[in-house]
Amino acid sequence: MMTQTQAAAPATKYGYDLIVIGGGSGGLACAKEAVVNGAKVACLDFVKPTPHGSKWGLGGTCVNVGCVPKKLMHQASLLGEALYDAQAYGWEIPDAENIKPDWGKLVQSVQNHIKSINWVTRVDLRDKKIEYLNGLGSFRDSHTILVKMKNDTERTVSARNIVIAVGGRPRYPDIPGAELGITSDDLFSLDKPPGRTLIVDIGLECAGFLRGLGYDATVMVRSIILRGFDQQMANMVADSMVEHGVKFIHKAIPKSVEKTLHNTYLVKYINIETEEEGCDEYDTVMWAIGRKGLVEDLNLTSIGIELKNDKILVNDAEQTNVSNVYAVGDITYGRPELTPVAIHAGRLLARRLFGNSTQLMDYCNVATTVFSPLEYACVGMSEEDAAQEYGEDNIEVFHGFYKPTEFFIPQKSVRYCYVKAVAERSGDQRVLGLHYLGPVAGEVIQGFAAAVKCGLTMKILMNTVGIHPTTAEEFTRLNITKRSGADPTPASCCS
Repeated sequence: MMTQTQAAAPATKYGYDLIVIGGGSGGLACAKEAVVNGAKVACLDFVKPTPHGSKWGLGGTCVNVGCVPKKLMHQASLLGEALYDAQAYGWEIPDAENIKPDWGKLVQSVQNHIKSINWVTRVDLRDKKIEYLNGLGSFRDSHTILVKMKNDTERTVSARNIVIAVGGRPRYPDIPGAELGITSDDLFSLDKPPGRTLIVDIGLECAGFLRGLGYDATVMVRSIILRGFDQQMANMVADSMVEHGVKFIHKAIPKSVEKTLHNTYLVKYINIETEEEGCDEYDTVMWAIGRKGLVEDLNLTSIGIELKNDKILVNDAEQTNVSNVYAVGDITYGRPELTPVAIHAGRLLARRLFGNSTQLMDYCNVATTVFSPLEYACVGMSEEDAAQEYGEDNIEVFHGFYKPTEFFIPQKSVRYCYVKAVAERSGDQRVLGLHYLGPVAGEVIQGFAAAVKCGLTMKILMNTVGIHPTTAEEFTRLNITKRSGADPTPASCCS
């Protein structure tokens, strides 16, 4: 249980109104909003290189090794698929079967875009008169930070309020040869094609775009696919990936990695249920076994900050148990680890600290997307969570398969194109969760997320006229329930 302690304020004047530790999306959003509201702000950011030497500039995980490069490489893989679709639409593409991506050019293009964002971010901080300190910060007391600068000098800075927004980094398994594997921190700047790749454990998106780019991709899964998501949808995502050529090794964990004489990596693994052992060789091994909060360098014990599982405990106002120290983003315990969540939480915190606002961050019904080859997006509750909270007899699940118009001519598989609405069974049937598997999933679900926040009901949804022909309209066509046992497969797209 988090207990509040009042930080003792030193008598001397602070150098800043706010110090933000961490130059990622949440920290930058908080710093910039604080300046808008009249605060004097400093922002610290420092990136430790990975074991393979990868490092990057200002902007945090999302910009450098997360959302941005992932979406760009996902788009590259979709364009490759579109080349084949185009032929069915009458485009003449000479020697189409021999078209392949140039990994080096793709990486260079992605890195050029990232560096442009790094530069724009630096300029933005300068223009807003936020002091940027390229150094590693640690607490000396609740108002004072010791900064170890990139040039090996040290500097001490102080502020009335401090926000921790350092985020996290990928975990490595505790097995022999773990250092031979890379993580998502390295993949997007990899200087050679990844070749035959093993991804351990939750890197579905990376496996998807690597397969789309023509590389052999295998995912080793310890337990369930997409933990925390609706499991019907999660399994359909995995099945659709198999249809796209991604391989899965289920119920297995790696035991060791060894480099071979052929410069490949021999991975030995074991099935956790049967204890049967196996092995295979790969050109690249990528760890995707979760992320850890970057708390070890902050010296949080010196001021008594309470932690849980390498994350910082905060209250509804993003406040730690030390009254002038706050935290936002992936470093906080129990919050969704999503860039827009960190940004919004950071802005609202700055407005409360410096703009006389009382608005708190609402963490309910946050939409998200998995950029798998056939994308999955959702907002609200999974079917399992709704049944657990409300009881199976008190919820109604509407569902249906559909056929995207653009899939018809190239005869693409529609086997896993599916939508589902989880709703209360009584009254106007308030929507508890929406789930969509299909093309451009994030674009589809974003508008519906606003509707769910506004109290969307099935009565309203069924009375909404869809835009035809689109995949988003499939939500407005939902009328078959799982309880009815009726076939959710459509007979026609236009009636």
